[in-house]
Amino acid sequence: MTNPKVISQEPMTMAEVKSELEKIKEKNKELNFRATRTEEYLNIFAKLSKSKAEELKKKLAGLNIPRLGTDHIVKIVDTMPKTAEELKVVLQGYPLTITKENMGKIAEAVKDFL
Repeated sequence: MTNPKVISQEPMTMAEVKSELEKIKEKNKELNFRATRTEEYLNIFAKLSKSKAEELKKKLAGLNIPRLGTDHIVKIVDTMPKTAEELKVVLQGYPLTITKENMGKIAEAVKDFL
């Protein structure tokens, strides 16, 4: 049996996962059970196209908010919080402190993509 090794690990938005599943589907003609279930979930909940998601990720990274990492940005892109209060709920699972001013900046950036 082979021992696969993880070369790199990077968080992906739902739009990026959906795009990768489409590539796999084109190559293999059919997805396995888990991939099919994942595709069904993404068809319901993925709100942005891959290009729009990448654009929003770049915009959020460009805000230069202290301690806001890639995994936080991906979570924001996936959930698309409309207000600072919604953003606070999304990020409360992380040990992260963001000022109200910066939360407002993030909410405004997300509103441009809704």
